[in-house]
Amino acid sequence: MQENNSQDLENDDLYEHYRFTASVGQEALRVDKFLMNFIENATRNKIQQAAKAGNIFVNDLAAKSNHKVKPNDVVRVILSYPPAENLLVAEDIPLDIVYEDETVMVVNKPAGMVVHPGHGNYSGTLVNGLIYHIENLPTNSNERPGLVHRIDKDTSGLLVVAKTEFAMAHLSKQFFDRTTERLYYALVWGNVEENEGRIEGNIGRSLKNRLQMAVFPDADFGKHAVTHYKVLERLTYVTLVECKLETGRTHQIRAHFKHIGHTLFNDERYGGDAILKGTTFTKYKQFVHNCFKVLPRQALHAKTLGFTHPKTGELMQFNSNIPQDIVDCLEKWRTYSENSKEVIE
Repeated sequence: MQENNSQDLENDDLYEHYRFTASVGQEALRVDKFLMNFIENATRNKIQQAAKAGNIFVNDLAAKSNHKVKPNDVVRVILSYPPAENLLVAEDIPLDIVYEDETVMVVNKPAGMVVHPGHGNYSGTLVNGLIYHIENLPTNSNERPGLVHRIDKDTSGLLVVAKTEFAMAHLSKQFFDRTTERLYYALVWGNVEENEGRIEGNIGRSLKNRLQMAVFPDADFGKHAVTHYKVLERLTYVTLVECKLETGRTHQIRAHFKHIGHTLFNDERYGGDAILKGTTFTKYKQFVHNCFKVLPRQALHAKTLGFTHPKTGELMQFNSNIPQDIVDCLEKWRTYSENSKEVIE
């Protein structure tokens, strides 16, 4: 019998239901009227309600119903439930399997792979690959086969998959009881002053941008979240940190570090794809943009995963290598730091 204990799989997901790109000849038009021209059987009242709830986006920014759509604008409707056509299809997707037996599987997910369908990604996900490679996977409380926890699309690293109902219940309870071990490496903007620290703050869906999570000091909002960190390397205007999760909330590391003023390097959704620290020199700006090209995603990797094997009771720990894109970016920053005479901000 499966227990609904996993923290990581609480339903914080949003799903893209519609996406339209305004034509080059589009005249300025209210977004509610614009959508009525494209969505069959939609009423203006329902569209306005969706906008009021923060579910309509123009160029990835939440838009009010009177927002004027202009040429080439991308208009999206994003809701908290999946589209009716969001059906799971088995796909022959190569998986980087670190460990597997009859009970569990540990996979090393590459950056760019979505863990489960949603947000307009209804194929090519880890789950699509899992149901092809493994028959009769148990589902979690959100009907996702095999998943006990997850990591973001552009985060790389280790995940454990449950292959039996017993393993699903056992592993879910471990995550709920916080007895698992999860260590991440993150490159963040700025010089993190303390060598070690603890970030605590409730995390919930942002009230301003529904695509982001935010930290709420008021305990009435969001869900309790704690991240422990340790500085591994200081590289002038960025810092490499090791993060240990005490809880497992959506975008936890990304939201917590933005909250303390150290947004993850090249984290587009949270503003880390802008130059947040450093000089105004043209040469420095070009250097940072070159780093962005080498590492075209947020600098976050799930490096270590530990848990108790559901069947044998053995303590198991797995480590993955830092991906090449993060390695190359770090080397660039090391070279810059060694040659730079500038003072750390």
